[in-house]
Amino acid sequence: MRSSCLHTHTDFCDGKGSVEDFCQAAYAKGLDALGFSAHAPITKKTGIKTEWHLADERLDEYIGTVNAARRLWAGKLRVYLGLEVDYIKGLTSPADKDFQFLGLDYIIGSVHYVLPPDGGEPFTVDDEAAVFEREVVRHFSGDGEAVMETYWDAMEGMISQGGFDILGHLDIVRKNNPRGEYFDPQGERYRRRIRNIAPQAARSGAVVEVNTGGLNRSKTADPYPSLELLGLLRGEGARVTITADAHEPAHLGGYYDTARESLLRAGYAETVEFEGPGRGWTATAI
Repeated sequence: MRSSCLHTHTDFCDGKGSVEDFCQAAYAKGLDALGFSAHAPITKKTGIKTEWHLADERLDEYIGTVNAARRLWAGKLRVYLGLEVDYIKGLTSPADKDFQFLGLDYIIGSVHYVLPPDGGEPFTVDDEAAVFEREVVRHFSGDGEAVMETYWDAMEGMISQGGFDILGHLDIVRKNNPRGEYFDPQGERYRRRIRNIAPQAARSGAVVEVNTGGLNRSKTADPYPSLELLGLLRGEGARVTITADAHEPAHLGGYYDTARESLLRAGYAETVEFEGPGRGWTATAI
């Protein structure tokens, strides 16, 4: 059974461990391929100050380091160069030309930020629980349903613009809602949104990741997307790949068996593995 991880964060952004540390761990765990996907630089483009994105001035260093690892590990481990690029309407998008012209092997398109209706600075739906609660109260008057709707609006906006190869943690808006504190995941409003997003995701042509990052960091009880959303994606014919959203070497391959179980329950019989730019994806049985 082939396995890889294309969603990986080193100490170039908010991860722990160097590129070499991750390569050694991936090889030891028997992974076929490892892709690096630092959170793309954001401050110069948006004015948002953050410690968890790759610094603008380190972008060239990051690219050079990953390409050096590709050469060093040739014949032992396939190493790929990627970025995880945020979509914030009007500010940054995976479709922006500056990302398209970097010579990346792939781009993960993700929504972390929501734009407050009061014009305040965007905040992330997956921040620490106390920070998220504070921002929901401050910018949305405590209306978690409105935050949820804003998140899905952003996801639809990103999908419509394109520019990405992998669709990142599709329903990460669930992270800070484990007991339905902000919205009802079984309610009609939420289920309408996931029924709408599934065909859009499939039509985009991008591969949807089944992301075990929440499990690796003890933040969720299951992978992203949820079992219900996975079933909808399967019905639309969306392709999927498993990733660990690894923020330290030990996360690589973590909870992949749980992800495979969810995929089988959703009706999937295969995932896809990245073969490199120009070579596309190959199906592999679960």
